Amino acid sequence: MRFELTKEFLEVLRQKIASEDIPWIRENVLELHYADVAEIIDKLNNDEAKLVYFLVDEDTQADILMELEEEVRDRFLASLSTKEFADQLENLDSDDAADILGDLPNEKIQEVISHMEDDEAAEDIVDLLNYDEDTAGGLMQKEFFQAHLDWPVNRALIELRKQAEDVEKVYNIFVVDEDTRLVGVLSLKRLLFANTSTKVADLFQSKNIISVKTSDSAEEVSNVMEKYDLVSVPVVDYQNKLVGRITLDDVVDYIKEEADKDFQMATGITDNVDSNASILRISRSRLPWLIIAMAGGIVGAKVISNFEDSITEIPAMAFFIPLITAMGGNVGVQSSAIVVQSLARGDKDLGRILPKLLREAKVGLLNGLLLSSLIFGIASFFENSELGLVVSLSLFTVILFAAIFGTLFPLILNKYKVDPALAIGPFVTTLNDVIGLFIYFSIGLLIYGA
Repeated sequence: MRFELTKEFLEVLRQKIASEDIPWIRENVLELHYADVAEIIDKLNNDEAKLVYFLVDEDTQADILMELEEEVRDRFLASLSTKEFADQLENLDSDDAADILGDLPNEKIQEVISHMEDDEAAEDIVDLLNYDEDTAGGLMQKEFFQAHLDWPVNRALIELRKQAEDVEKVYNIFVVDEDTRLVGVLSLKRLLFANTSTKVADLFQSKNIISVKTSDSAEEVSNVMEKYDLVSVPVVDYQNKLVGRITLDDVVDYIKEEADKDFQMATGITDNVDSNASILRISRSRLPWLIIAMAGGIVGAKVISNFEDSITEIPAMAFFIPLITAMGGNVGVQSSAIVVQSLARGDKDLGRILPKLLREAKVGLLNGLLLSSLIFGIASFFENSELGLVVSLSLFTVILFAAIFGTLFPLILNKYKVDPALAIGPFVTTLNDVIGLFIYFSIGLLIYGA
């Protein structure tokens, strides 16, 4: 049955924790799925969380720890002694442990590593910390199944049982030669059904082996796994030696983080902040783009003031200022989103993006014609045909400009290695507002001759 956390349950649990009713906690909390236990711990204070957490077995502790909200996890780990911190890392997959340590100061990292009793696990974590977090090396884990070409099946099974102590999920077995160079993959099913004297060399698949290098970007890794529908991909160094594997859950986590960053950037937030972050941090992350938007508003006000005489003579023009700015901003954001989406999916060359750009230009042209025709009729009905002509021509021009600008700007940013998601944010909206106002009043001057 699916668990649903309620206020009443939390109140009862806190009472049971206060009275140290361990049997009740074991029966009503520890029997739940680890994701549900993590959800409960997210709502507890550190002392309460510790009591529940340390009642769980070590393997489940690792699962719970990685399910916790990041800020809750950081706070929980910070409340532990260095030795307790190190013990928790030893229960985690190497990539998860490296991710947690990577956010700490170097002195703290060295202190925690020095308290780890498993030297091999410590070496794996230190090795992963040397890679950039947005590369295949930064995503990979050091726990994986490998079998040597010259092993007979019976020895392979014995060796894999030993390796199974560290590998939580089995997707496939990577086959290596005597120099640990990747030569192929072997399915667990084929190994289990093979004759015990048969050698791995007679069973493995060596054609069309998909792998990634440690220096490949995380984006490249996600594209490879999506294209070839992989749940696990081997990671090799420049000598093609097997050094790790990347699993689908790690790529999904990366994609979610990037999507959160892009969304925040598109809405004018410069840092990747959590909703529970401090007020000061949230304010600092939003302030730069608010300043840009304010500066754009000041420029827009200046544009309007330069046409003050025209507005005085034709006050009805002021009625349509919000329409012009809103339509320009909306069309620009829509066009930018199409290009940013293409770039995010790996369409880097213009040849693959050009058809989408042309399609977007055609859409802008059609929408411009339809909307400008509609507004011509509305403005003419309420005011006069001359004003209708001004508003309709302005709207058509603004929509066309916004569509073109919205498609080109992300490409320019991407060329200069700036995140194109910026194009969806307040910058492009504000710029479209200013230019849209200039176009509107310039056309008004030309038609009215004011």
